[in-house]
Amino acid sequence: MSEPTFQMTREELQALVEKYREVKHNINNTLAVVMALSELSQRNPAHYEKLAKAVLARGPDVVQQLQDFQNALAAKLRPPGSPAPQSQPTSGLL
Repeated sequence: MSEPTFQMTREELQALVEKYREVKHNINNTLAVVMALSELSQRNPAHYEKLAKAVLARGPDVVQQLQDFQNALAAKLRPPGSPAPQSQPTSGLL
C-alpha cells in the first residue's frame, strides 16, 4: 500500500504559515500577561484575582486557536476525497 499524496499551493501553505504566526503571537501575548500578573501576585496578593481572571478568560481562547490551527493543517494534509475526521468537543480546561 502506497503513502497517500497531497498537494498544496504556495498560497495555501502561506495561509497556514500566517495562521501559525498568528497563533504563536497570541500564545506569547497570553503567556506574557500571565507571567507579569504572576510576578505582581508574588509581590502583592491582591493581584491573584486579576491573574485568575486573565487565565480563565484567555486560556480557552488559546486552546481554541490551537485546535483551529490543528484542524486547518489536518485538512490540508488529508488526501483528496478522504472524509474529515470527527471533531472532539472541547472542555473548558487548559
